[in-house]
Amino acid sequence: MGRFYDKVAFVTGGARGQGRSHAVNFAREGADVIVIDICEQIPSVEYAMPTWPELEETARMVREAGGRAVAIKADVRDSDAVADAVKRGLGELGRLDIVVANAGIMATTGQQARSMDAWDASIATMLTGVYHTLSASMQPMIDAGRGGSMVVIGSTAARTGFSFGVDMLNPGEMGYAAAKHGVVGLMRNFARALGPHGIRVNCVHPMGVRTPMVVNEPYRKTLASAPAGWLANCLQIELLEPQDVSNAVAWLCSDEARYVTGSSVTVDAGQWMM
Repeated sequence: MGRFYDKVAFVTGGARGQGRSHAVNFAREGADVIVIDICEQIPSVEYAMPTWPELEETARMVREAGGRAVAIKADVRDSDAVADAVKRGLGELGRLDIVVANAGIMATTGQQARSMDAWDASIATMLTGVYHTLSASMQPMIDAGRGGSMVVIGSTAARTGFSFGVDMLNPGEMGYAAAKHGVVGLMRNFARALGPHGIRVNCVHPMGVRTPMVVNEPYRKTLASAPAGWLANCLQIELLEPQDVSNAVAWLCSDEARYVTGSSVTVDAGQWMM
């Protein structure tokens, strides 16, 4: 019997990458999963964003791993859409125990990154969207009286600055940095307010992860122009695998971390120390 037997997890940005990994990992451990994604292109983002067939594939993989799945096309920038997804998931799966606010974008490359639209999209997705996710989820969890766990996916960009030149002080890059710093504040406030209800709230801050958000031609060009050692880390690895982040998320959501709340767990191979 897995660590999350008879529990339900809600994962945003689950069509592929980290979100898919988190969803499937929960299912392997016994959970049922509500998974949402925007499934369309945001104009400020240069790489191809997830599609509905990819979200359906995540749901298939959750079922194959032993869990029930509810897949919903929803944009975390839209508070009503997120609230409706939670309501629908509860209607089909009956409860909510775990929330992973994972949805993210990198509107950091190309001419699009120089527009304030890139700032707006970044903040709306990765800061406002996290607020929508936690807000829509908390009342059902409070009402159920069983406690639970919320995890926000941050970034090492929440711990330091990565701009190696003035060209990187563009709206897309700075929107990403501001959002990732901002969610730490959200996490701490939700952790304090929800603690009396037995709901724990934490952040995971990964370095670069081998997902389509990072492994794409536009981002490769950024790496090619960076100074030597820009993303160096103690363990001298290139990228994390999604499962590395999912392992940390699962631990935070498990009873093994039952007294861990208001914390930031960094999974970065020692990048922050360099």
